[in-house]
Amino acid sequence: MRKHINSDRDCQQHLRLFFIYIDKARIATFQRGQEGSEEMRSMEGNSRIFFLLFLLALIPKQASAAQHVVGGSQGWDESVDLNSWASGQTFKVGDQLVFKYSSGLHSVVELGSETAYKNCDLGTALDSKNTGDDVVKLSKVGTRYFACGTLGHCDQGMKMKITTVAGNAPSTPASASTTSGASAVQSFATFLLLAALSGISLLYLL
Repeated sequence: MRKHINSDRDCQQHLRLFFIYIDKARIATFQRGQEGSEEMRSMEGNSRIFFLLFLLALIPKQASAAQHVVGGSQGWDESVDLNSWASGQTFKVGDQLVFKYSSGLHSVVELGSETAYKNCDLGTALDSKNTGDDVVKLSKVGTRYFACGTLGHCDQGMKMKITTVAGNAPSTPASASTTSGASAVQSFATFLLLAALSGISLLYLL
């Protein structure tokens, strides 16, 4: 299960700055009249280029990063074959793991080695979380190991290891098929929003 990550605050901030810049340019043109028309036409032309480059840079970034809800709809639970779930995913640099579980019943412990993972050696944990809605960012290529910190759960199989690949690596068909309907709608809505903003901005500049 994957969700596209949107940097909404950054996007909105950039758009606000962009429209403020355009407003100032249009006001200046009105005040100067014909005297500054050529200069302001140049500014508006540069604004068009800036906005289009902004969209081109923004869309691929939003489309590539994803959230993986560990265990799918069942979440982080001992009843789930977690490694089987993980084998159907493609984890890329920049993606996030989301661990959803009942706080107090389970927890998330990151282990530092294959040996610690195999032996459920929780004493050498690199990190632990217990909020019930934990997010782990995949910031680099490599293998990472996770287990439940509740006594006996790791030994019962509540653990998984994942391998993170470069952001430009192709996704597997299985991973693509796990994309939720909500994620698809969210991605399409983001595309429509950006397209609408682009069209409105170009009309505004003409």
